[in-house]
Amino acid sequence: MQTKESVDIYKIWLGLAAFVVIIAGIKAASSIVVLFLLSVFIATVSAPAIFLLEGYKVPRSFAFFIVLSFVIILLFGFGYILSSSVDSFLSNTSEYQARVLTSIEHIGGFLNNIGLEVSKESLKNMFDPSSLVNFTGVFLKSFTAILSNSFIIFLGVTFILLEMSHLSKQQGTFATFSKKINRYLAIKTVVSLITGVGVALGLAILDVEFALFLGLIAFLLNYIPSFGSIIAAIPAVLVALVGADAMSVVWVIALYLTVNVVMGNIIEPHYMGKSLGLSVVAVFFSLIFWGWVLGPVGMFLAVPLTMSIVVALEMFPATKPIAVLFSSIEKE
Repeated sequence: MQTKESVDIYKIWLGLAAFVVIIAGIKAASSIVVLFLLSVFIATVSAPAIFLLEGYKVPRSFAFFIVLSFVIILLFGFGYILSSSVDSFLSNTSEYQARVLTSIEHIGGFLNNIGLEVSKESLKNMFDPSSLVNFTGVFLKSFTAILSNSFIIFLGVTFILLEMSHLSKQQGTFATFSKKINRYLAIKTVVSLITGVGVALGLAILDVEFALFLGLIAFLLNYIPSFGSIIAAIPAVLVALVGADAMSVVWVIALYLTVNVVMGNIIEPHYMGKSLGLSVVAVFFSLIFWGWVLGPVGMFLAVPLTMSIVVALEMFPATKPIAVLFSSIEKE
């Protein structure tokens, strides 16, 4: 006769096997899955705007048309900015690498002057400029490649929003899950938009090239807590190294630090509250995992995907302890 423990062990192994099969399937079809997930992401962010307009007695069809018009403008606008800027940005790759090497040599000389014996070759190996520039290029090109399929994404968003308008009337567990995810993404989108605009304006004032493009990158990568601002600052610092003096580089770094400290540590926690926090460890490993499964775009989607899983786990008493493991702070 089987004991309860043995049955539970079989269930655990069966669940792990199913998880491995599902992840393998997602990775094999990542090019299609990414388009679907981006469509779901954009639709989830857009849906509250439709519901808000309906709350102001705007006819559903007209509200739907207004929101979709904005989606079209944003999709093709983002696509145009990225496609027109990425190639120009990457055309200076050799200059970026040369200036990074020069900066590393200056840092090595400074450390040696203050009594810290550090080999310049060791510093170059630790901060390999070719790897840094190549990572930035691959990351940016992945977004350009995805947005080249803007029409497919737009169709996906349209159909998903049509279904969401019907699902909004439902009650129960799904409605609670949907409300939490919509709230998280709505706040994150507003904060990311303000961050992107602040960075773009600051870079324009500092007369840094590609200010609009770098602001867009800051907006997109702000969806990645803790690490997104660091990744977003890399191309801005590279551009400043090539086109400006050392003081301008310091001002660029100060700009990113100021914007992200204010928005990430003051504004966002105030409006986000304590109910949707992810630990830094969870964010870090979700970036690695979803980046491996879906490629560079998976890093952009990593936190929303992980947040969706955590909210889903919170909905059921049996899985709530797992959700707590992902959390950075106590639940309200």
